[in-house]
Amino acid sequence: MNPHAAHPTSFGSLLSGLWSHRHLIAQMTRREIVGRYKGSVMGLLWSFLNPVLMLVIYTFVFSVVFKARWGGTDESRAQFAVILFAGMIVHALFSDILNRAPTLILSNANYVKKVVFPLETLVAVAAGSALFQAMASLIVLIAAMVVLQGDLPWTVVFVPVVLAPMLVLAMGLAWLIASLGVYLRDVGQVVAVLTTVLLFLSPVFFPVSALPEFFQPWMRANPLTFIIEQTRSVLIFGHMPDWLHLGAYLIAASVVAWLGYLWFQKTRKGFADVL
Repeated sequence: MNPHAAHPTSFGSLLSGLWSHRHLIAQMTRREIVGRYKGSVMGLLWSFLNPVLMLVIYTFVFSVVFKARWGGTDESRAQFAVILFAGMIVHALFSDILNRAPTLILSNANYVKKVVFPLETLVAVAAGSALFQAMASLIVLIAAMVVLQGDLPWTVVFVPVVLAPMLVLAMGLAWLIASLGVYLRDVGQVVAVLTTVLLFLSPVFFPVSALPEFFQPWMRANPLTFIIEQTRSVLIFGHMPDWLHLGAYLIAASVVAWLGYLWFQKTRKGFADVL
């Protein structure tokens, strides 16, 4: 196959390509997850230990040192920890995918130059690896809720449904960033700063209601705000998902995903020349 030839760009080709390469994506995702902890004594156990350590540290800093509270004065430290960590999981999933994107092609140059390889699947592999870590953190959070609160709302089953639209959005942005990262090496630094800023511009450490009314619409324009609030709603408070707005979010995210994929496919013919 000519690396300079045109590649399919339709939304249908995006879906069919991911589906036809699903076994390759699963295999590479598994290899990346295992490789992340290769050589360490505890291996994959770190996927669960890291969230536990972060949960303890953030709980201590914000609920003990800063004496932060989410809602009423009768709120326990355990409740604050659960609410805080739920937001952190959402942000971590989103930022992990975007932070990996700038070097996806650069770190896999051999796939560009030497073999015929579906480069677009690298974004799906990065998303799968980030999703694994998010699920490990989610398991830790659910276990903490059972231990600290003694119960778990049945609506927790909707958490994957709530996270799915954001995952689609992150993949679309990742295709765009992965392409730009080949031509502009500073993209990685910019993305790292933006994802850090996004942590503090999202309702992770505080609710939207804590902001002055003038700033609340800007906070709600943040693509993470709705997903963070919906995750807490189904995971902690036992509410049903907001199906209408989730559907609208998914449609918008699908458009972004297709545009990112379109850009990636249009620009990938120059990757070999740059690398």
